[in-house]
Amino acid sequence: MARPEKKKLQRRHVVAVVAGNALEFYDFVTYAFFSIQIGHAFFPLQSAYGSLMLSLATFGAGFVTRPIGAFVIGSYADRIGRKPAMMLCFILMGFAIVGMAVIPKYATIGLAAPILAVIARMTQGFSLGGEIGANTAYLAEAATPEKRGFVVSWQGISQLIAITSGGLVGITLTTLLPTAAVDAYGWRIAFLIGAITVPFGLWLRSSLPETLHTPEEVGTSEDVAAQPRLVQARRYWRVFILGLVYIASGTIGTYIFTYIVTYAQGTMHLSARVGFIAETGGYLLSMPVIIYAGWLSDRYGRKPLNVLGNLAFLVLIYPTFAWIVATRTEFAFITGMIVLNVMSSITTGSFYASLIESLPKGIRVSGFGITYSLAIAAFGGTTQLVVTWLIHVTGSPMAPAWYLTGAAAIGQVALMLFPESAPVKLAGKVRASIVPAT
Repeated sequence: MARPEKKKLQRRHVVAVVAGNALEFYDFVTYAFFSIQIGHAFFPLQSAYGSLMLSLATFGAGFVTRPIGAFVIGSYADRIGRKPAMMLCFILMGFAIVGMAVIPKYATIGLAAPILAVIARMTQGFSLGGEIGANTAYLAEAATPEKRGFVVSWQGISQLIAITSGGLVGITLTTLLPTAAVDAYGWRIAFLIGAITVPFGLWLRSSLPETLHTPEEVGTSEDVAAQPRLVQARRYWRVFILGLVYIASGTIGTYIFTYIVTYAQGTMHLSARVGFIAETGGYLLSMPVIIYAGWLSDRYGRKPLNVLGNLAFLVLIYPTFAWIVATRTEFAFITGMIVLNVMSSITTGSFYASLIESLPKGIRVSGFGITYSLAIAAFGGTTQLVVTWLIHVTGSPMAPAWYLTGAAAIGQVALMLFPESAPVKLAGKVRASIVPAT
C-alpha cells in the first residue's frame, strides 16, 4: 500500500498553528500580568503579601493539570491526529477564559469565587498541556528537514506573540484606566479580549491538513529505528531526562520574566507601566532572535547554538540584576530586563526542534507534551511563588538573580549532554559512514 504523499507546507498553515497557539498562551499568561488585581478580587486578605501569594498559587493550579492534558490529549493526537487534538484544546481554552472573565468577586459569592477560579485555571492547564505537543509536532512534520528549525521556531514565536499581546493590553489598560478601575474590572477586559478571538482561532485551524500519516523524511528520530531496541530505549530516556532538565531551567527564566511587572511594582517600587514596557519590549525584540537562531541551527547544528546561546545568557544574569538594583532607575530596569529576556530566547526554537525531532512519531506529541508539561508543572507554577518568598525572607531584591543563575547553570549542563539532531549534522555522519576506507 502506497504511503500518502507529504503536502508542501503553506504559509497559511503555519499562520493557523501559530495564531491558534498564541491565542491559547495569551489566555494563560494574562493571569500572570494581573495577579495582584486578581488577588484583590478573589483573595481579599488584609495582608497584601498573603493576597498575592494565594493569587499566585491559583496561577500555579493551571500547571498541575498540564501533564494530565499532555498525556490524555497527546495520546489522542498520536493515535487519531494532530488537527483534532488542536481543535479540542482550543474549545476547552475558550470555555476556561470566558469563565475567568465572568466569575464574580469574593465579596459577591464568597468562597465559590476562588473555587471557580481554580477550576478555570485547571481547565486552561489541561488544554495547554495537550496543545504544546500537538502544534510543535505538527510544525516539525509539515516542514522539510532543512527548514525544520526555522519552522518550529514559530512555536516559540507564538508564545511571545501571546505574551506581547498581553503586555500591550496591560499597557493600554493601565494607561487609559485609573488604578482603581484596573483593579475593579480592567483585568476582566483583558480576559474578554482573548475570549472574543476564540471563533477566529477555530476557523483558522479548521483548514489544516493532517500530518500524522504523512511519511517521515531524513533527519528525524525514525532514522534510528533500525538500531537495537536497547540502544533506542537508552537514547529516548536520555532525550527525555535532559529535555526535562533544560525545559525546567528555561521555564524558571520564562516565568521570572512574566513576573517582572509584579517585581517592578512590589519590590522595585516602580510603576506597573514600567514593568509592562520592559516585559513587552523584551518579547518584541526576542522574536527576530528566535527566528534567526532557528535558521542558524538548520545550517550549523542545534547543539553549538544552544550551548553558546545559553552560556551568553548565564554570564549576563548577575551583573545585569546588580546594575538594576544599584541604580533603581526606570532606564536600568527596562534596559536590563530587555537584554536578559532577549538573550534567554536564543535557544528557544532550536531546542524545541532538537527535542521534537529526537522523538519517534508514535509518541511524538505525548512525549514532547509530557516532557514539557512536567517541567512546567514543577517550576512554572512555583517560580513566582519561590521568587516572592525569597524576596520576602531575605529582604533582597537580588533574589530573582540567584534563582535564575542556578537554573541557567543546570540547563547549561543539560544542553552540553543533549545529542545533536539537526539533519545537516546527521546527514554528514551518514555520508561519512558510507565512504569506503582507503
